[in-house]
Amino acid sequence: MDVTAISEIINRSPNLSTALGMEFVSTPEDDTCMARMKVDERNRQPFGFLSGGASLALAENVAGVGSSSLCPGCACVGIEVSGSHVQAVSEGDTVTAFARLQHKGGTLHVWQVDIRNNAGELISTVRVTNYIIKQKQ
Repeated sequence: MDVTAISEIINRSPNLSTALGMEFVSTPEDDTCMARMKVDERNRQPFGFLSGGASLALAENVAGVGSSSLCPGCACVGIEVSGSHVQAVSEGDTVTAFARLQHKGGTLHVWQVDIRNNAGELISTVRVTNYIIKQKQ
């Protein structure tokens, strides 16, 4: 999935994605996209570990980028995010979110997002539902 156009829009102005250090990555598959985020002072807990909230934000944002790439001209907003954190990640590591589209309806998209550390170990698994709003002409 080519996420270049939506990534350029995101990087034009300050927002949650840029504040937390997210980088969106195109993939060769039409139903997947990726994002990377270095664990640093922008997204860690005071104890030096990746914040669970930052992990959920990464998952919701990569799913939103995926839905927006599939539906140009639409507003794609998250309406449900549910995740489980299974392992901590220390500051200095980088996490990668792998998002795969599970359902592409006319108004709802459901994504499965697995977040892994540099060693490829599962950190969090997240399900995201996006509502697709068609813009009026």
